[in-house]
Amino acid sequence: MEAREFDPAEDPTFALHRGGKLRIESSVPVDSAAVLARAYTPGVAEVCRAIARDPRLAHTHSIKSNTVAVVTDGTAVLGLGDIGALASEPVMSGKAMLFADMAGVQAFPLCLDTRDPDEIVQTVKLVAPVFGGINLEDISAPRCFEIEARLDAELDIPVFHDDQHGTAIVVMAALVNALELTGRRFEDLRVVFSGIGAAGVACTKMLLEAGTTDIVGFDSAGAVHPGRHGLHGVKRWYAEATNPRGFCGTLPQALRGADVFIGLSRGGLLKHDDLMGMAPEAIVLALANPDPEVMPAEAIGTPVRVFATGRSDLPNQVNNVLAFPGVFRGALDAGATTINRPMKLAAARAIAGCVPAEELAVGRIVPPALDRRVPAVVAAAVAEAAVRSGVVRG
Repeated sequence: MEAREFDPAEDPTFALHRGGKLRIESSVPVDSAAVLARAYTPGVAEVCRAIARDPRLAHTHSIKSNTVAVVTDGTAVLGLGDIGALASEPVMSGKAMLFADMAGVQAFPLCLDTRDPDEIVQTVKLVAPVFGGINLEDISAPRCFEIEARLDAELDIPVFHDDQHGTAIVVMAALVNALELTGRRFEDLRVVFSGIGAAGVACTKMLLEAGTTDIVGFDSAGAVHPGRHGLHGVKRWYAEATNPRGFCGTLPQALRGADVFIGLSRGGLLKHDDLMGMAPEAIVLALANPDPEVMPAEAIGTPVRVFATGRSDLPNQVNNVLAFPGVFRGALDAGATTINRPMKLAAARAIAGCVPAEELAVGRIVPPALDRRVPAVVAAAVAEAAVRSGVVRG
């Protein structure tokens, strides 16, 4: 994305960011010698000794109880790409702001100046004693898959890659309500993906778990199918897990008869004519930012009934802010040690349920991104799912 011309001294966005968007404040007013003695020396020593004897107390009597690290290496920043750790900090601070504002979770950006998965994993493990959860953000695929899997296995706190699973949760919520509107079932869908990076793979896995089998995914080289040469790692898995018809044509050809298009790739990919062959009452989630794969105006006069994007200036904004604050609030409240599939599905259904049946419409399949009801509803559902699935700290 090209930088626009501006004068930082006059630009209101720069004024908002001047000095940074976060600050650290004491939650305890130190207004007497007695409070000082309890908050610091000598009283603090007793709390430290207690935690040394029973590490579980750190989850209730330190900032670990309500603090999340927002971790990135700046290699896949939304809309900007590989801009590096230093330039990524304003995005991570923005994420931390939303954690605090939407769910009361204290979050802090950790922008790591390395691209080595081993170094990222080791660094996060070394700082983990301070944090109750790890939110991975804007780390390029396929490295992000390995980093998340290793941290989830090696830490006893929730690890969540928002670009994968936050996106998948909100996409699933949107689909639950879109299917309700169009009278479909997950099992009967024909789905086409454009973009099978971190988000596309996670969304595909959720659809497979929901019972959808007819899925065709496209990357920059075309349709992913078992007969395609040069597939490795997650792309090899994708070829084996999807595309049961062995489709190997073009994206417009794949859309003929498709019920759902999910775009997680690049803007301007499709036009009006490409949508004409979709199934009646089709569903389009064109989520590339800032420019969708296809604009809503292109869908006029086509079989498309439900249209969503990632943009805040259009109806049906599929935005991760509907998921991550409540997911971590629920995980922290329950004392969860991981964020598992039942918790993610519970979050998706909770988001979908925030649109009452009487308000469900083609222009309202998900609640607004800043709907203050959503985090609490999601948190309650996630916490309950954590307890039921047995992943809470004893």
